[in-house]
Amino acid sequence: MSTKGRVLVAMSGGVDSSTAAVLLAEQGWEVIGLTMKTWDYATAGGADPDKEVGCCSLESMNDARSVANKYDFTHFVVDIRDEFGDWVIERFTEEYLAGRTPNPCVLCNTHIKWDALLRRADQLGCDKIATGHYARLAENEETGRLTVRRGVDFSKDQSYALWGLPQEQLRRSLFPLGTYEKTEIREMAADFGLHRVADKPDSYEICFIPDDDYRRFLKDEVDGLEKEVAGGDFVLEDGTVVGQHEGYPFYTVGQRRGLGLGDVGGSERVYVTDIDAETNTITVGPRAELMQQRLVARQINLMGRASLEEERPATGMGRYAGGALRRAEAGHHAGAVARALRRRPGVGRRLDSRSRQFRRDRLGRAGKAGEDR
Repeated sequence: MSTKGRVLVAMSGGVDSSTAAVLLAEQGWEVIGLTMKTWDYATAGGADPDKEVGCCSLESMNDARSVANKYDFTHFVVDIRDEFGDWVIERFTEEYLAGRTPNPCVLCNTHIKWDALLRRADQLGCDKIATGHYARLAENEETGRLTVRRGVDFSKDQSYALWGLPQEQLRRSLFPLGTYEKTEIREMAADFGLHRVADKPDSYEICFIPDDDYRRFLKDEVDGLEKEVAGGDFVLEDGTVVGQHEGYPFYTVGQRRGLGLGDVGGSERVYVTDIDAETNTITVGPRAELMQQRLVARQINLMGRASLEEERPATGMGRYAGGALRRAEAGHHAGAVARALRRRPGVGRRLDSRSRQFRRDRLGRAGKAGEDR
């Protein structure tokens, strides 16, 4: 008999979501498990038919179902490929074509997954939804609003992937793993008898790119891309050309490996410091040139406050696993606390209409990359 209510748990078939489901059941929740099929593994480019991996594989779905069977709670598999596919994948592609590095997990959580979970939760009479994210929720004492905080295991922290969730969704969300270390979760899974998943390796690939090769994916997704963007210049900050690259969408700011520039930096390593999609130019330089004093943040979700009425200090995290950016006086650009930027710490650049036009002209794709969504 449930003592806390009914909760719908998103189960990928991995150790984290499986343990989250059982942990909630042990705490007195009536658990319903839900595995969402976001992508067709069988038709995904780069997929190895002999080695299915990731949350959308048949093996993962069966692992999730086995946990539900063992602990006698209901489990469903729902197909959300139509909800997921066009929106997330088109924007993933558009961001790379605009010279930025997207985070598809953020896009999916903010615009697809939580909506899909809550709709099913309402249909099934569930009070809450839960996931296996390593994150915590805290209430702002001044405003009463919820904020997402890092999990106690900083090495597995996933709060960065949840920055876009609105208050009404946060209030119905549970993150039971946020107060545990990853090693504790594996030990707990073993104690719960979840032997199929207790030692299962973590999955890091993007669900719709099973071979983890986004360059191959972009080439498959955009006809003629490789030919159109090949042969652009690598330049130094002063404009000196130091080499040619394979095309701006295939690089990311902060990248050091795979540049093929040899001794350009002498004894000092060189990094990608800027990507100009309009001219197909990539700027490289020493690590010091990655560090900036200013950034521009968009798509702001303040979480703890409904709005900013006055300038105030803010601390932000510039990327996944990045350290906190130093406190800055933040006015209407205070979203530095909210968005995992494409750049390495502190490096930001506005995207203007010229970059969007460049993509339309050169690739024949009419998109809306760079516009606030």
